Amino acid sequence: MYKRVVSNWVPLVLVVAITACGGGSSSSGGAAVAPQPPPPVFGVGPADCVGGTADGFACLGMRLRKHVTLASMGGTRGSDIWGWTDSQDGKEYALMGLSDAVSFVDISDPEQPVVIGSMATATIASSWRDIKVFADHAFVVADAVGAHGMQVFDLTRLRGAGTGGVFTPDIIYSDFASAHNIVINESSGFAYIVGTDTCAGGLHMVDISTPLNPMFAGCHDADGDTHDAQCVTYAGPDTDHLGSEICIDSNEDHVAIVDVSTKSSPVTLATFTYPNLGFVHQNWLTEDHTFLFVGDELDETNSATNTRTLGFDVSDLDSPQLVFEHVANTTSIDHNLYVVGNRLYQANYAAGLRVLTFGNLSSDTLVEEAFFDTRPEDNNAEFNGAWGVYPFFSSGVIVISDINRGLFIVSP
Repeated sequence: MYKRVVSNWVPLVLVVAITACGGGSSSSGGAAVAPQPPPPVFGVGPADCVGGTADGFACLGMRLRKHVTLASMGGTRGSDIWGWTDSQDGKEYALMGLSDAVSFVDISDPEQPVVIGSMATATIASSWRDIKVFADHAFVVADAVGAHGMQVFDLTRLRGAGTGGVFTPDIIYSDFASAHNIVINESSGFAYIVGTDTCAGGLHMVDISTPLNPMFAGCHDADGDTHDAQCVTYAGPDTDHLGSEICIDSNEDHVAIVDVSTKSSPVTLATFTYPNLGFVHQNWLTEDHTFLFVGDELDETNSATNTRTLGFDVSDLDSPQLVFEHVANTTSIDHNLYVVGNRLYQANYAAGLRVLTFGNLSSDTLVEEAFFDTRPEDNNAEFNGAWGVYPFFSSGVIVISDINRGLFIVSP
């Protein structure tokens, strides 16, 4: 979910929209938001998808393993989500962002998840809390007033911890105060924090190779405020950049491809836009680093389009080319997307989780294969419903974070 108004191009009407979305489904500090209908009463799973529903949630090809409510995690509003697999025993955990904490949930038995406990915010509640994992440690940032910094938490402390634990971070990295998001390249051991009060809102680069001793490494501030990014050790077809560390940044009004191999002097390789741009929100590469999927968080409302996913050929990192605009049959806003194999997993707010398969991406070959709708009462272009999805567990279990309803554990 986007927040900042930092670019001069944002028209006044978007300022109102931003203020409204910041408060989610209730009244925020600015414009009044229409009251939401009470959520229907659902079961909690497990439930197969039969006749298009699983315990009242609309579905296709997805089984509900368990629904973990916000209340059971001690929260009132959800945000982003990530996962951790214990390197010692293979147990899987969902790390769910709440407005005032991160909740740790053991999902090793997906039909009997266990809420281990939570780690409170370093400052105040925030609608934006983001978590990533590296070397058995969680790295947490929040877009919150005050000096939140980056909380670093040793996840091995969850082993044998029982339930109801109240955890504190092992350390807090404090070279920035608030941040909108965090990205980690696990192959290099660097974190890239974006939307901070440093580096002009661009990439704030941190060496986390020793997780409990994070060290500032450099800034990339040439392309304006960065909302989200993906950073990889490049292994694609562009031989000019093979082995380089590359970040692809969603910079609100454009996408930027940046070589960050030398942290003291990162280089922008290309910047690009696309038709009917609203707010460049998030992007993810295919596993062969040949194509890039981009999600725009305002095109559905600004251009009255259905849910749209943009596909770019990035086989030449210096000259990306728009290949297609995939328009779905839903009207919801798209939010966060990730790729596993030939599947694209999208958390699309009111439309829930959408799973699309693809073949030859030289043309639009995205086909919806499955979905699980965490907000079946409507499919409106609004900031309610599924915020994030983590589809990378080796077990095949998928976790979804819902702003209004908490954690959903599903599987094909």
